[in-house]
Amino acid sequence: MFLIDRELEALTVFRRELHRRPEVSGEERETADTIVKALAETKPDAGITGLGGHGVAAIYEGREPGPTVMVRAELDGLPIEEISEIGHRSKIKGKGHLCGHDGHMTILMALAKGLGRERPARGRAILMFQPAEENGAGAAAVLADPKFADIKPDLVFSLHNFPGLRFGHAALRSGPVNCASRGMRILLSGKTAHASTPEDGIAPTFAIAALLSGLTALGNNGPLNEDYTLVTVTHARLGEAAFGISPGYAEIWATLRTLTDERMADLVARAEALVAKEAGAAGLKVAISYEDVFHQCSNADAAVSALERAMDEEGVSHDRGEGVLPMKGSEDFGLFGRVAPAAMFFLGAGENHARLHNPDYDFPDGLIGIGAKVFMRAIRNELG
Repeated sequence: MFLIDRELEALTVFRRELHRRPEVSGEERETADTIVKALAETKPDAGITGLGGHGVAAIYEGREPGPTVMVRAELDGLPIEEISEIGHRSKIKGKGHLCGHDGHMTILMALAKGLGRERPARGRAILMFQPAEENGAGAAAVLADPKFADIKPDLVFSLHNFPGLRFGHAALRSGPVNCASRGMRILLSGKTAHASTPEDGIAPTFAIAALLSGLTALGNNGPLNEDYTLVTVTHARLGEAAFGISPGYAEIWATLRTLTDERMADLVARAEALVAKEAGAAGLKVAISYEDVFHQCSNADAAVSALERAMDEEGVSHDRGEGVLPMKGSEDFGLFGRVAPAAMFFLGAGENHARLHNPDYDFPDGLIGIGAKVFMRAIRNELG
């Protein structure tokens, strides 16, 4: 391990300070400032701020030319009220680091300490703190930022802690590991009328009833293979809360989920066709928009092999995550796989640990050193 106990203790304090001050997607200004100040102590050779929003990248140059290896963590918390008695619980009402991104950032800060002391022999190591992962907007914004061209990697790594998996044990495999998903928002517009004469209006009542069941029926919710589809209606609204008005407006929110991007394109087309059919039959205007868009996350063989080697050399137990991977949940790290071989591994937080997004979740500090030594070994193996 490249860090001593005193340094790990300081990193634990740092992680808990981040936990106290969560910021949600797109609002991570204070978190980014905290990261920049902490990185400055390690004297990176260059840095980028404002990347894709509030993103931060620290660059550690090797002595000789070589490849660029990037390790990515997330800056954002969740709009969930933390319910906990821990001393470092969130001080921000309605917001919490309940997915462990505070821990992921701290793992990268551990790498910064090691790289600050000893640069790579060749190439570049880049630590990238990405904004807005939770709403699926951050990775796309980072990749679209012109500043990203200066740090385009040849290999990308990331991790996510995983409650339900044995503490310190890693799940890692090639191929799909996270589903594609997107939020579909459907607006149906007709014309209100008096409740006593609904025939004078155009009500979306029958259309919304048909869509609530019809959209759900588009999903099979079967095994997580290439044919997997799931449509979950998460919100619906019809008209106004009044007894005297026949409604002229309806709204449906549904989450579409598939294992692959190709299957998602097919599911979107079928969902939109169904909406158009029901709206047309009822004489309604329709508008469809999408939010929280996540593409599939697939691990590349080359990146997986690099992480497996690092885990073996550091004595971190791992397997292919049978029964765990792929998972139904989504993760926007998958977009980095379009620019370089990329892989994410899942690090066990304990079988009985509070689940991600639970109001009583807290990142296990014992994972900081484990995650850091895997990444550092992978960096040293690639860059010396």
